[in-house]
Parts: sequence; C-alpha cells; structure tokens
Amino acid sequence: DHTRDFFGVIGADPTNLATTTPALFLTRWVTHLSAPTFFLLTGTGAWLRRGRRGEGGLSRYLLTRGLWLVLLEVTVLRFAMQFNVDYRVTLLTVLWALGWAMIVLAGLVRLPTWAIAAVGGLLITLHNAFDGVQAAALGAWAPLWTILHAPGFLLNAPEHTVFLAYPLVPWIGVTAVGYALGQVYSWPAERRRALLWRTGTALTLGFVLLRLINGYGDPRPWSHQATSGYTLLSFLNTTKYPPSLLFLLMVLGPGLLILAALDGGTPRWLRPILTFGRVPLFYFLGHFLLIHLLAVAWAAARFGTVAGMFQSPSLDRFPITAPEGWGLAPPQVWLVWLVVVALMYPLCRWYERIKATHTWWWLSYL
Repeated sequence: DHTRDFFGVIGADPTNLATTTPALFLTRWVTHLSAPTFFLLTGTGAWLRRGRRGEGGLSRYLLTRGLWLVLLEVTVLRFAMQFNVDYRVTLLTVLWALGWAMIVLAGLVRLPTWAIAAVGGLLITLHNAFDGVQAAALGAWAPLWTILHAPGFLLNAPEHTVFLAYPLVPWIGVTAVGYALGQVYSWPAERRRALLWRTGTALTLGFVLLRLINGYGDPRPWSHQATSGYTLLSFLNTTKYPPSLLFLLMVLGPGLLILAALDGGTPRWLRPILTFGRVPLFYFLGHFLLIHLLAVAWAAARFGTVAGMFQSPSLDRFPITAPEGWGLAPPQVWLVWLVVVALMYPLCRWYERIKATHTWWWLSYL
C-alpha cells in the first residue's frame, strides 16, 4: 500500500466505495494487518525482553527506544517520504504512535500484567464511546484530544502544517494487550498454540457478529450496495484512523491465527521473509527511500520532470506532487511492490549480517 501511495493515482481514496474498485480496495485492505500486528508484537517483545533486563531495565529500554522512534518519524521518515527538509507539511504516522506507545508502556510495566491487560482492553473496547466528541468543542484542549483520539491538525498555518494521522489511545491499548500476550510464550508450545487458535477465532467471530449488528464499534456503519460484492466491501470497510474496535477485531483475529499457524516453525518457502523480520526498522525506513527513488526515476523517464518528487505536497495529494497523468493501475502497482521487496532483500541480508557479527551499541537502535 505504500507503493500505491507513490505510484497509484494520487489523491484517490481506496476506501471510498463510490469511486474505488475491488482491486484498489483490497490492495489497501490486506495491508491493514500490518500496523495492529506491529503494535501487538511490540508489547509481546517487551514482555520477552523483561526476562533479560528486569523491570527497571525494560522501562529504560522502552523509554529510550520510544523517544528514538518519535525522532525518526519527524526526521528520517519524513525525509524518505518527501525528499526535503522544509517542514512545510509534516504527517505524524506509525512511528510516532509506536514510539509513544512504548513510552507509555515504559510506565505501565510497573503494574501487574493483569492490570496492564485490563488497561489495554478498556482502551480498545471503550474508546469508540467518545467518537461523538469533537476536538473543536474542547477549546484549548483540542490539540490534546487530537493526539489522543481524533486525527487532525496540530498546526495549520500557511507556512507549516502538522497533521496527526495516528491518535494514540487505541494503539497504546493494543501494545498493552500485546505485553500481556507475551507471557503465553513461556507456556508449552501445545498450550500456547491452542490459546492463539481459540483467541484468534473468537476475535474474528466477534468482528463478524458485532459488525452484523451495525451498532457500536465503528463510526462508519456498513450498508447494502448495488452489488453483493460491494456490500461485502462495505462490511469490511472499518475505520483505521483511529483504529476502531471493529477494525482491531477484524485484523488482530486473523493475526493471531497466523501466529498460531507459524508457531511450529516457518515453512521453507517463507523463510526469506525472516530476514526482513530480523531488521524490521531498517526495512521500514529503507523501503520508503527506495519507493521514492523509484518514483523519481519513473517521473524522469515517463514525464521528463522530477520537481514534484521533492516538493512538500498538499495533504490531499500526499506524499508527492505528481505530474498530470500520473498513476498506475493496481496490477502495475503490485509489480512495482514486488520489485521493491526483491531489491530490499539483499540490503536487509547485508544489514542482518552486520548485526549478527558486530556489537556496536547503536545497532540496537536500527
């Protein structure tokens, strides 16, 4: 979907059922699995690290790494997406939220695990009860509400714009629940897999049943469309910004089922992706740089101009100011995506070997 951001039709909304196509919608929808699983497994990884560092060491680790991710969001990631440092437009996205989730978890780890799970569960299940609260109605507290619950502008001036796309509350909850999940990885494998299968199935069925009721859990109800296919798309079209209860049930249920399926070992045909998993931050930042560089090359070869590849765009055309006629069809976007993954593989292998053979302190930050 990041490839689509750069190479698809700029400004096209893949979740707008009035204008989207099934291929475009599903190109976006299938990637929903990524972010919630990142946050969940961040918490799980923190619990596993606790055994080596202790409570105090883990808290310091989460605090420093969280601050580091926030810094990367507004420096390296912003540059990779826009190729400039004018800061006319800044979008706060996943690294911002992931960093703050780690910072909050640095404090929560002082609590019993059951209490952390309870905090996470309450944040996930209850935050949609406040969907009707508008930041503008809170006066001076509006920026805080934007940070916690509702996407919006933190700064909207002619010279500089800061838009927060990842409100923190639900993501903090997912990370906290993931921390509690970590303890099951100390269980015997058979018992652990049984729990993952049962919980993943329960969450998935919970999504279907709650979505059918069409009441609580998402600010965007589904509706019957002109065809049964588009009705199904409407059913799946839950809210990611911020992630609604139904969105999280929809993706974390299958996510846990995938964890259960892979718990016994990674199939041979999937083992190359372990390389990406061992250097996830390096891959994440690197693939944005690579996609943007490929977009520059495509703009030069196809349109004869690259100026828009280095300009801060308007939010409705983010992340690039593309020339007229820009935009590949979904199958072509998928092809570019495969090229990106193939090119990133040897780079990740190279960095994986560096991490395996060196003990430089800074390697733990990338």
